[in-house]
Amino acid sequence: MRSDLFADSTREKDGAGLFVRQNSKMMKVELTQGGITALAGSMVAYQGQVDFQHEGGGLKQMVKKAITNEGLPTMRIQGTGEVFLGSNGADVHILELQDEAISINGQNILAYSDGLTSDIQMMRGAGIASGGLFNTTLTGSGQVAIITDGSPVVLQTDESTFVDPDAAVCWSANLQVQMKAAIGMKSLIGRSSGEEIQLQFVGQGWVVVQPSENMRFGGGGGGQQSNQQQGVNLGNLFG
Repeated sequence: MRSDLFADSTREKDGAGLFVRQNSKMMKVELTQGGITALAGSMVAYQGQVDFQHEGGGLKQMVKKAITNEGLPTMRIQGTGEVFLGSNGADVHILELQDEAISINGQNILAYSDGLTSDIQMMRGAGIASGGLFNTTLTGSGQVAIITDGSPVVLQTDESTFVDPDAAVCWSANLQVQMKAAIGMKSLIGRSSGEEIQLQFVGQGWVVVQPSENMRFGGGGGGQQSNQQQGVNLGNLFG
């Protein structure tokens, strides 16, 4: 059969690492031993003897996810074979961590290897009284696959950098992060610019920004009063 569909660009690609990017929208996991954690439902194909199980992450982690709405359901993938992952046509990018830590929006995580540990943390300066801003921290050595809604840009934070919270994908964990809110009378009377809330990044590092807003702050989610009470109640859980 002849078709452009069978060109080299669409054939399965091999690589040296556990995660192998196949194209801009899909990756392959080369399972030989152990396993990985991945976004639930992100498997699009596999070959070999592979097992998929719900990943709870422990009681404390489950409570954090439920209360903060940070992150998405995950699954444990184990066995021997090749697993192909993707998520609604989002762009896939693979990062290699070497005894490092990154802070990442949980909704942008596709998969990460066993060498990395995850925790949901309240970002310093985000303000517990306002409901707080929570992110997932990945620490250790290994690979993490992230997804972005469109092609991202990586900004170096040599000077103060401001990013829409819904467009911020991940950043150096050493950066100081503060929420900047500029809500005035124009916002209250319906003449908002839509840019009243930003994240300010200070320090030497980088931040990945996607060209769309995933609406982490959209849809109400119980309202500001509910968020304020939630933030106060989470003090002991997140420190």
